[in-house]
Amino acid sequence: MQYPLILNSFSADLKLYIPDPLFIKPTYERLCLNDAATLFPFWAKAWPSAIALSSFLHQNLGLVNSKSVLEIGAGIGLPSFSIAKHAAHLTITDYAEDAIELMQKNIEFVGCKNIKALFADWNSFPISIDAEVVLLSDTNYAPSDFESLIKLIHDFIHKGATIIIASPERITASPFIEQLKMNITQQDLIEIIYNDEKTFIGLFVLKQNRKQESH
Repeated sequence: MQYPLILNSFSADLKLYIPDPLFIKPTYERLCLNDAATLFPFWAKAWPSAIALSSFLHQNLGLVNSKSVLEIGAGIGLPSFSIAKHAAHLTITDYAEDAIELMQKNIEFVGCKNIKALFADWNSFPISIDAEVVLLSDTNYAPSDFESLIKLIHDFIHKGATIIIASPERITASPFIEQLKMNITQQDLIEIIYNDEKTFIGLFVLKQNRKQESH
């Protein structure tokens, strides 16, 4: 792990190791001196969408109870770890090797035997990875990734999976959600205080509709 870690308490019964926020930028800048192609570690923070998704899941445990759950572009994997005691099995994925290393450390720390971390890029997602419920939090930030993400989401929907998306209110997010609206069966808006500022996160539950089932 290239980033210094601290143990952070997310709730009374969930503590996870995360990169120390004070050292993320300085560490990244140091790494860039050795390799200018180093990607900024967006995975290294528990973003508002992940916090909102965790809250939503605990208010709607029936969606994940005793189910196989997959989180795509998980970063720290907060939503997955927050429901580890309720899901039958959890697969947490990300494209960043440091994120996978951190997930493995936290899997060992929390001691849950039903979680595994895997490397996976949503632009070429392994077809061998399957689940009954798929989680995505703030993955729709880059319009260049929309096509790959929407195709992946539709692939899982056609397999009968339930998709749960947490998306911040931003201009680029609306076209992404608009392309999925035919499958939205439940939605909510959650207010989060992050860095002393109020932000709103949209929560969307997607499933296969009857018209699609007939095909």
